[in-house]
Amino acid sequence: MAGNTTLTMIKPGAVRRNLIGPILGMITEHGFKVEALKLTKLSARQAAKFYKVHRGKPFYDGLVTYMSSGPIVAAILRKDNAVTEFRELIGNTDPEKADEGTIRKLFAESLSHNAVHGSDSDDNAMKEAAFFFSETERFCPEEWHCDEEVKEYPQ
Repeated sequence: MAGNTTLTMIKPGAVRRNLIGPILGMITEHGFKVEALKLTKLSARQAAKFYKVHRGKPFYDGLVTYMSSGPIVAAILRKDNAVTEFRELIGNTDPEKADEGTIRKLFAESLSHNAVHGSDSDDNAMKEAAFFFSETERFCPEEWHCDEEVKEYPQ
């Protein structure tokens, strides 16, 4: 069964270009509810930990450098089938291949500066949410039926 939670980050380039409002606007217009939101800056160590699944890949060092180059906006989003729905909204990782009207088609600068991160699975969404937010930082009114347990981010 598909989960109701996903995590997004608005990446440093999009924050620098003042795209927080337009991107969050698209997200909420597509029916996502914001359960948690923060503006923060990742250290190189934090970025390396978050993206450790990519360690050893050719783009890893550049990704860590970029993601720690300036502030990001992290958000936990809720909607039925959240991961799949959000990945459809953000579009292909490569903005050249992204469908018209998707966040990456509209706001990405390049493949490596593609405006937003979106969780790729329900399990990763829960782990990524726990990376950025404690349970007390998450807002979920009863009517949203938030019953997923908060997972710890793997060390």
